[in-house]
Amino acid sequence: MKWLDQPAEHYADKLGADAAAGTLPDVVNVSPDLSHPLAAAGMLMNLDKEKAAAAFKDEYTPEAWQGNALPGLAGTYAFPWYLNTGPLFYNKALFRDAGLDPEKPPKTYDELFAAANTMARKSGGRIATLAGTPSVEDFGRYGVRLMNDDATAFTYNEPKGVELLTRYKELYDHGGLDPQALTNTPEKAGQKFLEQKVAMNPGGAHDLETFKKNAPGLYRRLGITDAPNNTGKPNMYVMGLAVNKQSRHKAAAVAFAHYVTNRKNQEAFAHKVAVFPSTRGSLEDPYWTRDDGTDEGRVRVASAKMLKGAVNYTPVVMSDEMKTVLKNEVAKALQGKKSPRQALDDAAAASNRLLKRD
Repeated sequence: MKWLDQPAEHYADKLGADAAAGTLPDVVNVSPDLSHPLAAAGMLMNLDKEKAAAAFKDEYTPEAWQGNALPGLAGTYAFPWYLNTGPLFYNKALFRDAGLDPEKPPKTYDELFAAANTMARKSGGRIATLAGTPSVEDFGRYGVRLMNDDATAFTYNEPKGVELLTRYKELYDHGGLDPQALTNTPEKAGQKFLEQKVAMNPGGAHDLETFKKNAPGLYRRLGITDAPNNTGKPNMYVMGLAVNKQSRHKAAAVAFAHYVTNRKNQEAFAHKVAVFPSTRGSLEDPYWTRDDGTDEGRVRVASAKMLKGAVNYTPVVMSDEMKTVLKNEVAKALQGKKSPRQALDDAAAASNRLLKRD
């Protein structure tokens, strides 16, 4: 076996070039959005239809196996490898100051918008609850149908999508959304949370270390929860190992992909880096269920809980360009340059044109 690491930058281009040249490796590390064009071109093995591969299906959690399934292609095209998700941090003191229960952070979008409006009103507009505009994941967690069944058209402009954006517009107008939300990067949003100007923000274990060092007051009043959703299913990010359908060493490739992703090796890998195993029963281990008193352990246990029943909300065919289209149209709606309906209609139409072009 020869293992070759590739930098993340331009990785999609590298895979496309290798596929076109007939030099795609026997086994490739892919996320669903990377595997989709390769599978659509007939380059990847459909594990559900390959008896030697399908035999391993029950070793993985149903969520992880489904996370590597590709809409419109009727099958799963990668062995589930590692999973990830992220907790939502919140400032208990700011919640308490606004008369909100700091031990009961919002779990649904109704609760989120209610808390954000209360926070803005009680603080005289000084404290926003959120620092970023809604992404496609927010639409998914809200319960919006993002695409049609065969993933040939975006549908997030349905009435429920318009409803969500309308509520964000109201939040923006009333101070529940940070005034710089349209231009905030994740780094800027994190800094606003650090300065206690924003009440909630996503993050990870490394952020806890920053809070402890640079904002001990915030660190002492920090709460950890999962992002609000109306579906009961948190978001997760999935990675997998796909097998080249044209491989001359197909049996060995399947065996190697399974070996890397088996329970023993996944758990060992996840002990070394901040990811989570996708194998059945792994997340029931005390390492992922018992807080060991460390910052890493605190976030690890909170995040592991979120992965049960989680789904990947981002459509696998949604490119970075399509995400930018949505972000820009959302900004126009929040600024009042377009109605929420018009903004989403325009975003979906532009993204559908890009989809057909691809």
